[in-house]
Amino acid sequence: MERQQVNPEGDELLDEKEAAAILDVSIGTLQVWRSTKRYKLAYVKIGRNVRYPRSAVLAFIASRTIAA
Repeated sequence: MERQQVNPEGDELLDEKEAAAILDVSIGTLQVWRSTKRYKLAYVKIGRNVRYPRSAVLAFIASRTIAA
């Protein structure tokens, strides 16, 4: 059984692959966004690992949603 990672607020942390899949972009795109600070998508650095709080990914999607 795999143990889910959570941050102190109890929010699940997603790895790059999981976050990229939710956003329907490549891992490379996420890396470019981070390095250029193109979008304000919060992430957590743990050593060499990068994790995205699920709530941050969902908030990013909500912030980019255009009402009809």
